[in-house]
Amino acid sequence: MRPDADLLVGVRVLDLTNVLAGPFAGYQLALMGAEVIKVEVPGTGDLARNLGGDPELSAAGLGISFLAQNSGKRSLTLDLKNPAGREVFERLVGEADVLLENFRPGVLARLGFPADTLRELNPGLVYCAVSGFGQTGPMRGRPAYDQIIQGLSGIMSVTGTPESAPTRTGFPIADTLGGYAAAFAISAALVKRSRTGIGSFLDVSMLETAVAAMGWVVSDYLVGGRVPRAMGNENATSAPSGTFRTADGALNIAANKQEQYVELCRVLDRPDLLTDERFATRESRKTHRSELKAELEKTLERHSVAHWDNLLADTGVPVAPVLSVEEALTLDQLSERELFHEVSMPDGRERSLRVLGSSVHVDGQAVGPTTRPPRLGEHTTDILTELGYTQAEIESLAKEGAT
Repeated sequence: MRPDADLLVGVRVLDLTNVLAGPFAGYQLALMGAEVIKVEVPGTGDLARNLGGDPELSAAGLGISFLAQNSGKRSLTLDLKNPAGREVFERLVGEADVLLENFRPGVLARLGFPADTLRELNPGLVYCAVSGFGQTGPMRGRPAYDQIIQGLSGIMSVTGTPESAPTRTGFPIADTLGGYAAAFAISAALVKRSRTGIGSFLDVSMLETAVAAMGWVVSDYLVGGRVPRAMGNENATSAPSGTFRTADGALNIAANKQEQYVELCRVLDRPDLLTDERFATRESRKTHRSELKAELEKTLERHSVAHWDNLLADTGVPVAPVLSVEEALTLDQLSERELFHEVSMPDGRERSLRVLGSSVHVDGQAVGPTTRPPRLGEHTTDILTELGYTQAEIESLAKEGAT
């Protein structure tokens, strides 16, 4: 295992973000080797420091939401409403490669740092603004959290069963997608800058990212004129493709190709399902998906999930058990590929902190964080010293409330 990747070594990122989409983007950049400076409000910091399922950690400013996506970063406290704080920020911008923020549109400009000013301070700066709806348009000023975007994008309308929809996905998918989109766009802009020396202004909309991520679902309507609807665990494009009952649990089967369907029927010893006109072709199986599901479950319910998974695993038929999160985290596949990494707790308590690394292997090796999540303002003095401030000046900034 390599503790981090070196793809973005030498890239300095100013991470002004809060809660999830922005911090997640910053974390992905840190995992790829970037130096990420988390700029936080003095005294309070990232709201995520107080969010998570452990009240004791949240009270200590170590909310699980924060711990999950801020390893490998350094924390600098800075009040951008303070004149002295703004002067420090100008110096930071001048030496940065990337500025990442997820304020509401216009907030950074009102603090004295519109995109044009930032470009004057650093023509090569890659400035990425993540927001719910983008920097323009009639909804630009509205607040947005993941739940809001899931509803507006149509995600909730196609999630769940016809009876339960609209249903929110079980994790903040719009935030996560927004973070990935931001990290991707920043990386692309850095490639452009390496050729031209010119920075970019990146306007990432969580709403547009969510809609774009629904690719084929949206295209069903744009191209095919078919209104997408909630289908539970069924796949609109194929059958049998969904979740099926066995004797002791649920099994996902996705026999999307004809040869996969033939092999499934062979393993289940159901040759009758190959000659039945209702199930003979891909289109007829879609038309009669409920009848086909019932027939398959008559056989599948005779044995356990493990039985069928073992029989089908090497046949070319896509199949796997439906697991809980707890069960998924015990998969040998994930541990073998070293997705999980341990770092120390920020406050020195004896227990270690287990976090997720990158989902990308670099040069055949897993990638994880180099350091633990920072305490609020932990690196303020170090960073100011690197910027050229004397100890006396650093103490003065603190006294003025700038840091």
